[in-house]
Parts: sequence; structure tokens; C-alpha cells
Amino acid sequence: MMTLWTARPPKLKNRIRKMKRLLLFLTLPMLACGGSGLAAPTITPLSPTGAVSAPQTESQSETPTSPPTLAPTINASQFPDPNNFAWVPVVDGLNRPVDLQSAFDGSGRLFIIEKYGVIRIFKDGQLMPQPFLNIEDRVDDGSNEMGLLGLAFHPDYEQNGYFYVNYTGDGGNTRISRFQAVGDSADPNSEQVLMVVDQPFPNHNGGAVVFGPDGYLYLGLGDGGAAGDPFKNGQNTGALLGKILRIDVNNGVPYAVPADNPFGNEVWAYGLRNPWRMSFDRDTGDLWIGDVGQNKYEEIDYLPAGSAGGANFGWSIMEASYGYDGTSQPGMFLPAAEYSHDFGCSVTGGYVYRGSMPEWNGVYLYGDYCTGTVWGLILSNGQWQSQVMFETDLLITSFGVDEAGELYLVSDNGSAYILARK
Repeated sequence: MMTLWTARPPKLKNRIRKMKRLLLFLTLPMLACGGSGLAAPTITPLSPTGAVSAPQTESQSETPTSPPTLAPTINASQFPDPNNFAWVPVVDGLNRPVDLQSAFDGSGRLFIIEKYGVIRIFKDGQLMPQPFLNIEDRVDDGSNEMGLLGLAFHPDYEQNGYFYVNYTGDGGNTRISRFQAVGDSADPNSEQVLMVVDQPFPNHNGGAVVFGPDGYLYLGLGDGGAAGDPFKNGQNTGALLGKILRIDVNNGVPYAVPADNPFGNEVWAYGLRNPWRMSFDRDTGDLWIGDVGQNKYEEIDYLPAGSAGGANFGWSIMEASYGYDGTSQPGMFLPAAEYSHDFGCSVTGGYVYRGSMPEWNGVYLYGDYCTGTVWGLILSNGQWQSQVMFETDLLITSFGVDEAGELYLVSDNGSAYILARK
């Protein structure tokens, strides 16, 4: 029987013991943190320009600052009372779900990725028995960080039926592919492989696939795995690993590189370790990135709409706002929020809420896989503020939104939930 998750006091010690035992055997796509510990975050509040407003203490000789940016357009100036809201179950019986997306085609359908290579449809309150897509025959899921990892629908999906996925194929290498669908069924033989990226290790594959407001396709790729970025891909702008890529799927064969990409290749932003989930604010166009950390810190990164490419988020010189391979360097973009592994182990990036409940409008919600904690993040009095909103005990693999802007949470226990008023 499914239960209703509401805000309640955390039970971290038992949760930590349980997760430490589980992590001896299980590492999900974004659980590539390479460290230990669990819990809720110590937030580094930042000004709208990205400058740290409180001194850091570990391996830092000077404070990195972001280039000046405009403050984000966020409606909420304070957090709602989470006790008035709950995560209401909407579907169960899923097999390791890792993402939930809408096609924004007016159908109201939700598409849920199962990591072994299947996409399911939730339609009219029911999980359809026949899969939308089944590519288990070509997905390499040889480790728990491999599989079918990301999904995005073309902005003109209603007309062309195109959608794009990120999965690990032969040899564990990342594949970005386009498929085509009609109605509730996609043709597995319609695959057009856009990109194959060699993966030196079976972890840190990233997985995010998102269309931006500019119509380009954005891809989140991890640094290639192992620990500590052994090939230093994160800071190498000539490598595709450890990056946010930006490509034009409407021109070129199989795609074109946008002329304003900063390095003359697919790279849009760099210095990322494992960008498992990212999203654009549907109202403002701001970009939010959940980047899974190494052994001490998890981070949420932010770029306002209209930002030029070339942002450097620091990895592996930095882990969040702290030195890792070296000391901090000016010009690196600091996180909007970060938390230590005293409070969690693997961040799951989320969405800015833009649904029917005005109290949540403009609040960015994100979570941690290990603890099930869900935080809200807003800009208040010129500083980023993050607050624990829910303690769920769920293994949070992803968030998603529907056509109306309502927010969903996806759990590795095989279920999906919607944020609703009690």
C-alpha cells in the first residue's frame, strides 16, 4: 500500500546507517559521490553577483567570484509552510524509474523512464501496460550508473514526433539519440544516433537532456568517472566530458554547433562533475543544474536567462565552493546552494514550481537521493536562501513537471508523487 509523505522531523542516524549498508551494493546514476556521510545542508548564501557572503575555510587562498549577473526573476520572497502540503502518490509498479517528462503536446501524458531501457506512459490516471519505447536490447546497464538516463521532447513534438534520449550503449559509452513516435508508441527502429561519447569508466555519465528556450538541446555529461576526475576533463574545454553541451538539432547532419557556442565545439559550460539533472525555469528561462559532488559537498548551480556560454563551475579545482585539486580561482561560478555530506550524499536537481499553488510559485525544489530530503531555494533580501521543506525517506532519483506546471517526485522505490495541498 502506498503512503502519503509529509513534512516531519528527520531521523537521520538510522537513515544514515541504512544507506551506508545499501551503498555497499547500490550506486544509482547520480550516486557517484565517491564519499560517505548523509544529512540536510549548510547553505552558502550568495549575492546575485555570485560573490560569497561568508568566508570559506578549506583550501582557499582567495574567494572565487562569478561575473556580474542579473538577479533571477523569482516570485516567492518567503517559503510556504510545508505542513500544509504533501507528496501524494500517483503511480507505482515502476522498475527503477529515473526521470519523468511531459511532451507538452496537450495530451496530459507523463512519460517515465525506467533505467533498464523502457519508457512508460502515465495517461488518464493509469500506467499504460504497453511501453512507449523499449530499447533494452541496446542499453548497456552493466553498472548501476549506466542505463537509459534522460529524455527530452522536441519543442515541435506535436508535429514531428521527435524525442531525444541519453543512454549508455555498447562499451558503456554515452549515446544521444533521436527517436520518432506516433500516438502512444515510438518506433525503436527510428533511432538516429546524434552523438557517441567515449566513457573511460562506468560511472559519472551525467544524464540530463533538456531543450532550452532558445530551441537548442542541452546535454549534461559527467567527467567520465572513477574519482577525482583522473583525466581532468572538467577543466578541459576541448573534451565533452564534465560539461553542459549545447547543440542545434534542427540544422546539420546529425546536428550543428551553434555559432555562439564559446569554444567552437559543443561545449556550453564546463567544470562539472556529474550533472545528473538540470532544468530551465519555464517562466524566466533561467538554468538550474544539480551537480553531484565528490566526497564532501553537493551543489546547485544557476545561470540566469540570457547568460553567455563559457561558465566555469570549478570542478575539479573546486568541489562546490571549496578547493579540491587546488585553491579557488577568480571567475569560477559559485553554487547558488551547497550542502555537506553531513546532510546527504547525492543531489537530485529539480524545478522551479510554476503550477496552481501560489505559495510555491518561483520556489526551486531539489532533493537528496540518500536522505530523501527536499529543499526549497529562493532569492530573499539579495541572498540565496535554502530551507528543508520535506523529509520523505524516499530515494529521490528525479523531479518532473506536467503541462500545468505541477511538480512531481520520482523515487527508486518504483513510485512517482505529486506535490499537492492537503
